[in-house]
Amino acid sequence: MLKAYRERLARASIAYVAAIFVLTAVAGAQQVTTPEEQFGFGIGADYHLANYTQLSTYWAKLADESPRMVLDEIGKTEEGRPQYMAIITSPENHRNLARYREIAAQLARAEGLTGGQARALAMEGKAVVWIDGGLHATEVLGAHQLMEFVYYMVSRSDPETMRILDDVILLAVHANPDGMELVSNWYMRNPEPEERSLAGVPRLYQKYIGHDNNRDFFLASQAETENMARVQYHEWFPQIVYNHHQTGPAGTVLFAPPFRDPFNYNLDPMVPIGIDQVASAMHNRFLAEGKPGATMRSGAPYSTWWNGGLRTTTYFHNMIGLLTETIGSPTPIEIMFVPSRHLAHGDMPAAIEPQKWHFRQSVEYSRTANLAVLDYASRYRETLLFNIYRMGQNSIDRGSRDHWTVEPKHVARVDTAIGEDTLLAQLPPIARQFLGLPSQYFSMLRNPEERDPRGYIIPSSQTDFPTATKFVNALIKNGITIHRAARDFSVEGTTYPTGSYVVKTAQAFRPHILDMFEPQDHPNDIPYPGASPTPPYDQAGWTLAYQMDVQFDRILDGFDGPFEVVDGFATPPPGTVADAGGAAGFLLSHEVNDAFVVMNRLLADGEEVYWLSEEVAVNGSTYPAGTMYVPRRSTTTQRLERLAQELGVNFDGVSAAPPGSTLRMRRVRIGLWDQHGGSMPSGWTRWLLEQFEFPFEVVYPPTLDDGNLSDQYDVLVFPDGAIPRALGGGGLFAQFEELGRRLARIPAYRAMLADFFGGDPDPEMLPPEYRSRVGSVTVETTVPKLVEFLEEGGTVITIGSSVGFAVHAGLPVENHLVDAEGKPLRDADYYVPGSILRARVDNSLPIAWGTGGEVDVSFNNSPTFKITDGPGAQNVRRIAWFDGPEPLRSGWAWGQQHLEGGVAMAQASVGQGKLYLFGPEVLWRGQPHGTFKFFFNGIYLAGAEERETPRTEP
Repeated sequence: MLKAYRERLARASIAYVAAIFVLTAVAGAQQVTTPEEQFGFGIGADYHLANYTQLSTYWAKLADESPRMVLDEIGKTEEGRPQYMAIITSPENHRNLARYREIAAQLARAEGLTGGQARALAMEGKAVVWIDGGLHATEVLGAHQLMEFVYYMVSRSDPETMRILDDVILLAVHANPDGMELVSNWYMRNPEPEERSLAGVPRLYQKYIGHDNNRDFFLASQAETENMARVQYHEWFPQIVYNHHQTGPAGTVLFAPPFRDPFNYNLDPMVPIGIDQVASAMHNRFLAEGKPGATMRSGAPYSTWWNGGLRTTTYFHNMIGLLTETIGSPTPIEIMFVPSRHLAHGDMPAAIEPQKWHFRQSVEYSRTANLAVLDYASRYRETLLFNIYRMGQNSIDRGSRDHWTVEPKHVARVDTAIGEDTLLAQLPPIARQFLGLPSQYFSMLRNPEERDPRGYIIPSSQTDFPTATKFVNALIKNGITIHRAARDFSVEGTTYPTGSYVVKTAQAFRPHILDMFEPQDHPNDIPYPGASPTPPYDQAGWTLAYQMDVQFDRILDGFDGPFEVVDGFATPPPGTVADAGGAAGFLLSHEVNDAFVVMNRLLADGEEVYWLSEEVAVNGSTYPAGTMYVPRRSTTTQRLERLAQELGVNFDGVSAAPPGSTLRMRRVRIGLWDQHGGSMPSGWTRWLLEQFEFPFEVVYPPTLDDGNLSDQYDVLVFPDGAIPRALGGGGLFAQFEELGRRLARIPAYRAMLADFFGGDPDPEMLPPEYRSRVGSVTVETTVPKLVEFLEEGGTVITIGSSVGFAVHAGLPVENHLVDAEGKPLRDADYYVPGSILRARVDNSLPIAWGTGGEVDVSFNNSPTFKITDGPGAQNVRRIAWFDGPEPLRSGWAWGQQHLEGGVAMAQASVGQGKLYLFGPEVLWRGQPHGTFKFFFNGIYLAGAEERETPRTEP
C-alpha cells in the first residue's frame, strides 16, 4: 500500500508542476467564477442545495481559473465517485509544494531530527490545515460552507487572505461525496421550494454505514475513510484538522471547542492545550464580529476521550482536532429559547435571542470559524510545525525508556492505601489536598510491572494469523510503522517464529499504538454521589486488539531482532496444502475467520464442505469439533492451493476421511432486515457479509409481513434496532427511541420530530423503487410470521436490542438487570456504555465452534437476560454468560457486579427451527472479529445436515 502511495505522490507532484506552469501563465488574466454565476443561486440561499456533481464541476473550474488552487482526487468513494481535495495556497507556495509536504512529514514523524533541525524546518515550512465538510450528508451546511469557502480563498485579495495564503497550505476535503449527491438531490426533487425537506432520505448517506462514517477512522474499513487517513497520516500530516458538523445545541448557534474532560490518557498533553489555544481564537473572532451564540465545554457532550472519529483519531497522531456543531438548514428554522443559555458564563459568554434563522447566516458563521483557524495557523505557523515535532519526539522518547501512564485504577489504589493509613485518614480531604502526601505513596504509581510497553509482538504462530494481519493493516492505514521478523528470534526468554509482527512504541504516533493495544480506563464520571453517570461521547472502551482477538505479548524492556519494515500492506505468509498426495480430503481450522471465505468460494464452485461433529485424532494431531473437512475431488487440490496462497490459510491432507458424524454444509438463503431510510447496524452487516463473500438479500418489513418466509429464506438476520426492544439494555438507539417518544407528546416539537427523526413516510409520495420498503417490524403482525418461519425449520439471528424477539415470541427469558422489586436497574446503579467485557463461552455448542472458552464482547448497555423455569425452558440454552463480578476488560462499567450470572448469548429451539440471541454487539462497526464466528456459524447451521463422514470421490 505504501508503495502505491509513493507512486500516487510522484504522479501528483508531476501534475502539480505542470499545473503551476499553466496557472502562472494565466495568473491575473482570468476572473474567478462566483457561486451565483455557476449555480444561479448563492450558497446559503433558502430552499436551495447543490449536489456533489455541481460542486466538483465548480471546483474544477476554480482550479482552472485560479493559480492558488490545485484539485486533487484522493481516491474513489464506495459508490465509485472521485473524492476531491482542493489544495489552496499562494502560487509561490505551489511551486514548492512537494518540499512543504516533505517538511510536514519530517516534522510529524520526528525521526532522526534534532531540535535545531526541527526549528530550521519549521521556519522553512508552511502550516498545513485541513478543513472538511459533508461527512454527515444530511448536515448539509458542512459541504456548502466548504464549497463557498474554497471560492472565498481563491478570489479574495485582502491583506489577511494574502497573508494566510503565504503562510498556510489549506486542504479543503469533501468527506462524503456520495452522501451529498443523494441528500441534495432528495431535497431538491420537489419543484415547490417551500415544500422541500431533508426528511425521509430513503437510504444511508454512505453506502454501508451512514452516520457511522465518523466512527470508522481507526479501522478505516470504508473507501472514503481510507482515502482521508492516507492524506492525513501518509501524505500531508496537517497540524490542524477542522471537522464541520451540524447541528448546534438548542438555544445556540454552534458548539466550538474547548471540549470537556476527560481527555484520553494516552494523548500528549500538548494536544488538549493546543486545542484550547485555537479554540480561544475561534471564540474571540465570533465575539469580535458580533456573532453571539457560541457555546463550549459543558455546553455539549463532546470530549477528547474517544478514538475513531475524523477529528478524534487525529489526537493520537499529535494533531489539533477541531469540531463545530452549527445550526442551519436550507429550510429556515427557529432558534429555540433555552433560559439557561441567557445567563452568561464561561462556557456560553454571549447568548443569542430566539429568532428565525436562515442557512446563509450559518454559512457566514462557518466562514468566521474557518478564518479564525487559518489566521491562527498563519500567525503561529512556526509554533504549529515545531510543536507537532515536539509531540512526536516526546512519543519517541517515552517509547525508548521506562514510562508510566497513570489511569484512574492506579489513583484508586493509592486512595485505598491512604484510607488504610490510620493517621492520614484522620486528616480531612482538603488538608491532604493542600499539604500533599508522603512520597512513598507516589511509588505506587511506579510499579515496574505496570510500565508502558516498549513494543508489542504478534506471533505468526497464532492460529488466526490472517485476522492478526488485518489488525496490523488497520495500524498501517493510520501511519504506524510495522516490522516483520525475517527469521526466528527471542525476547525475554520467549522465541518467536519468522513472520511475526513487531510494533515498537518509539515512534511519533505512539499514542495511537497504545490506544489500539491497551485497555481504556474511563474515569467514573458522576456529578455527585447517587447521580446518574455522565455519558461519554460515543464509546468508553474499544481496544481493537481485544476486539479482533489478536494474540500479542507486551514487551516492557528495550529489544531488537532481525526485523524489517513492512512496505505497504502486510500480507500473511502463503498457506500450505500439506500431504496433498494421495489425500482423501483436507482439514481446515474453524478458528480462522477466513475459513468462511474458503467455504463460500468452495460451495459456490460445487465443492463439498463438512464440519466434524466431534474431536478426532488424525496424523498424530487432535482436531476439535467444528474442524472443516473438504473431500478431495479432481478439482479440489488446485482450488485449495489458490486459496492457501491468497488467504494464508492452511489445509492438512488426510489419507482417509475422519471417522464419526459430520454436518454437511450448503449455501443458504440469507435475508438481512433493513428499513426505509437505512439502518447503520444493517449496513455494517451488509458490508461484512460482502467482505466474507456470503450471498444474501436485503428484506424489508412489508415482505416479512407477507409471510411464506420459508419459501424464500433459510435464515433471517435482525441486527440491533430491528425488533422492538423487550429485554432492557440501552445505548444510542434506546436513547433516540425514548427521546422520540417524549418529543411526540409535546405539540411544539412534533414538526421538529418529523423533520429530524423522520418516521414512516407516505409510500405514495416516494419514488416507486422505495415504496415497498416502508414499514416497521411489529409485535402484532411481523412476530407471528417469524414464529411461523421458525416452526417450519427456519433460523432467526437477533443481535442487540432485537433479542427482545424472544419475549415477543413467548420464550422463557427475562431481563437479568433488575432490582429486588424486578424493576430495571437505574443508571445510578448500573451503567456500561460502549465497552469491552469478558464472557464465558460454551464452545461445545456448534454455534460457538472455533471460539475459545472465553471471548471479549463489544457491549453497549446491551441486553443481558436470564432463562426462567417457564414452559419451554428446556429448549433454551445459554451460549455465553458473565461468570464473575468484574467482566470489564476495557472502558467503563459502573455497577458491573450486577452482570454476574447474566446470559449474554443464548439459543432456542422453536418448532423445527433455531433462534439465536446475541445480546452484545457481535458485529459492532465491523470491529469485533473475535465474535464474528458466532454470526457466521449461525448462518451455516441454518442449512446444515447431519451426515456420516463422506467417502472420497473415486
